[in-house]
Amino acid sequence: METAATNDAGGATRALIFALVALACGHMLSTLLRTIPAISLDLMAADFRVKPQALASLTSVYHFAFAAAQIPVGAAMDRFGVRPVSLGLLAGTVFGAVASGFATGPESFAVGQLMLGVATSGMLMCPMTLAAKQLSAARFGLWSGAILSIGNIGMLLSSSPLAFVVDTWGWRAGFWISAAGGVAVALAVFALVPNQPAEHKDHSSPLSQMIEVLRLGLSRPLRGLIALALVSLATSLVLRGLWGGPWLMDVKGLLRIEAGNQLGAFTLAMIVGPLLIGMIDRRLGRRRELVAGSHLAGALLLALMALGAPHFAVSALFGVDVMPPQYDLVLFVLIGLATSAQPLLFGMSRQLVDAQVAGKALAAINLAFFLGAALMQSLTGAVAALAGLPAVLLFMAAALLFGTLIFLAYTRPA
Repeated sequence: METAATNDAGGATRALIFALVALACGHMLSTLLRTIPAISLDLMAADFRVKPQALASLTSVYHFAFAAAQIPVGAAMDRFGVRPVSLGLLAGTVFGAVASGFATGPESFAVGQLMLGVATSGMLMCPMTLAAKQLSAARFGLWSGAILSIGNIGMLLSSSPLAFVVDTWGWRAGFWISAAGGVAVALAVFALVPNQPAEHKDHSSPLSQMIEVLRLGLSRPLRGLIALALVSLATSLVLRGLWGGPWLMDVKGLLRIEAGNQLGAFTLAMIVGPLLIGMIDRRLGRRRELVAGSHLAGALLLALMALGAPHFAVSALFGVDVMPPQYDLVLFVLIGLATSAQPLLFGMSRQLVDAQVAGKALAAINLAFFLGAALMQSLTGAVAALAGLPAVLLFMAAALLFGTLIFLAYTRPA
């Protein structure tokens, strides 16, 4: 009897692991799709006969759609369950990837990006929701980190491997391969994810839920966290997903695959960083200081990268025309580690609000992360057009510094 019960429990655990991995592969697809422009922006702009800076601003459509869809998709999961929502989002992802791959100009590309932003908006929430329903608090902590790590593999795929694909078959192949990956993930989700009954926890409209989340996010306890969330994830996503490639290829003269290798190292730091920051947080027990210090370090590192451009201060200090690419490689890795304290903002938000609104507080932080990425992407496109790529990095450093100072002001102990 005990053996049968043990076997049943083991089988259920294995089934849950397979289901979580299948859903996490959807998140991996999302991170791949949002970072394709970093490697192929120049070729896409040439095809569409527009300036790269203008196309960079246009890609912010993805992040705006992604942010706007967060709460409606979360409400849909409460009403219909994880499996049907995930399958619907994956179908939309396939159509969006195909539309982006067949785009003939900025307008049709924007439509594809809009579709992808909405469709991939729930790719992280789907495995997180299933894990939260099925696992204990301790095991959920372990699996939430694993889900994020699996998801960030998508950014590894969009570094050197994508650079090889783009050089060999062109930038459109990246979207077509992603579409094929979406079909494969959908089949895995269909086969492995259980069709559980939905939990009708909140029957209010998505609009009223959005208003409630915005009201909470603007409240005094969360203002500092929201200010930092708006620039924190935005800095790493926009650098990794958009400007990192042009910086290495146009300013530092690297080939596409060489640039992809450096962005791959940046991505590895973004995968390892949250684990290291989490260990330091547990040892120090000074979360506010750790969050602020790491983000201030990130701002300094971004400024140092910008000042290594031709004829800027760091290059002049070392007596060279431009700092070598190895200098940027070290800074990319350090920036990836320094900006990995973002998940601690979720933990701080739960400490600062009552338990009954903790879920909405998490939604407010998540919304700020991706809304900030959309704003940063559109603003840096304008900065690049006006003043060039070094100014883009200095702008992001200033934004990170400003957000950290607001965070410190509003989270100061009474």
